[in-house]
Amino acid sequence: MKDLVTGEIFRTIGAAADELGVDAYVIGGYVRDHILKRNNPKDIDIVAIGKGIELAQKVADRLSRSKVTVFKNFGTAQVLHGGYELEFVGARKESYRQESRKPIVEDGTLEDDQNRRDFTINALAIGLNEHNLGELLDPFEGIKDLNEGIIRTPLDPAVTYSDDPLRMMRAIRFATQLHFKIEAQSLAAIREQHQRIEIISMERITQELHRIMLSPKPSIGLRLLFETGLLPHFLPEVADLQGVEEVGGQLHKDNFYHTLQVVDNISQHTDNLYLRYAALFHDIGKPVTKKFQSGTGWTFHHHEFVGAKMVKKVFKRLRLPLGAELRYVQKMVQMSSRPIAVTNDEATDSAARRLLFDAGNDIEDLMLLCEADITTQNEKKKKRFLKNFQAVREKLKEVEEKDKIRNWQPPIDGTEIMQTFGLTPGPEIGILKEAIKEAILEGNISNDYEEARAFMLMRGKELGLKAKEE
Repeated sequence: MKDLVTGEIFRTIGAAADELGVDAYVIGGYVRDHILKRNNPKDIDIVAIGKGIELAQKVADRLSRSKVTVFKNFGTAQVLHGGYELEFVGARKESYRQESRKPIVEDGTLEDDQNRRDFTINALAIGLNEHNLGELLDPFEGIKDLNEGIIRTPLDPAVTYSDDPLRMMRAIRFATQLHFKIEAQSLAAIREQHQRIEIISMERITQELHRIMLSPKPSIGLRLLFETGLLPHFLPEVADLQGVEEVGGQLHKDNFYHTLQVVDNISQHTDNLYLRYAALFHDIGKPVTKKFQSGTGWTFHHHEFVGAKMVKKVFKRLRLPLGAELRYVQKMVQMSSRPIAVTNDEATDSAARRLLFDAGNDIEDLMLLCEADITTQNEKKKKRFLKNFQAVREKLKEVEEKDKIRNWQPPIDGTEIMQTFGLTPGPEIGILKEAIKEAILEGNISNDYEEARAFMLMRGKELGLKAKEE
């Protein structure tokens, strides 16, 4: 393991530790990710057997252009250097109270510190001192679990998860990111203790949910969240999608598992977190709007509009931003079925113009969402649906080139309407602006100033208005 700790930073930490007479180890995610050859981890956790803050300050003194921040309440310190974040802590042991995930902390040994780690794969430590440089300490067979793709707790999982219930979310997050399996006893403990997640702040839960959603295949984590009982605690609207009803031999699809496939589909094409959330929420209005109509079967009329309204409540619960991000997801959910109407052979250019007008610069994201929504296993159907959406894309391009509708600005504004007819602010201005917009979207006039002005004069005359120049 010496090759993992031969750089300038580790040489400096080792020399500083030897000078202070303390043993220091790099532990946790840096070791795990390097062994897995995952990217180039920039967060480095250092545990010292005593004097963690003193070690951080000495390391900062030795490293040029580095900054140290001490968190006395937590007994930790952070050193920033060359794009790396070094977190220093003294080895400790922890005990917990039933009602809180905040531990009671005491000084401890390296063994105590490894015992308090969440998973065996995060308890791997490598020595940095001269006498143990590169020596791996792996008391829980974390290397074996890395090789076998297992998420396992160092100690009794029931105790580990009860002490800090956020670890249940972390177990599922690591299983999703690494494509590992959660060991059977550990998974059973999460199922038994899922209600303990209620003591965790929503901000911390959402941080883990973000990481699951940004993983290559989010359905792994979303399925585990559902199967362990965690999901209904913070996303009941998504959990409610699960299930199939039958009336007179007629079934509807399971919208939960359909949604998981849609999220995976969209994740193959974008790292946009909020477009992935739009995929997760695109059908949440279906359980509310579901009806069975004799002769028709199951219907979900207006589920997009209902779902878009539900999104705000979800965002508030998850402590997500309530500005542009919320409006974007609501827009995607509400418009998620709109492009389907344009696939109809009888669809007019007007329908395409209106779609472009309403979607604006988000039209490409909307099309990606619609294509991700194709989850049929019938390859012929899938090809036909994708071909239809390709035709929509071509029609949108054609309309945009001709009419410049995307991010459309009215060729005639309210000021010009008032000046032309000698009006003060009143309802007539809004009526004329809306009439011009509708005429352009319907294709009755071009998106052109001269045509729009001629139309305004004609429509104004119909309203009994007289232009000042006449």
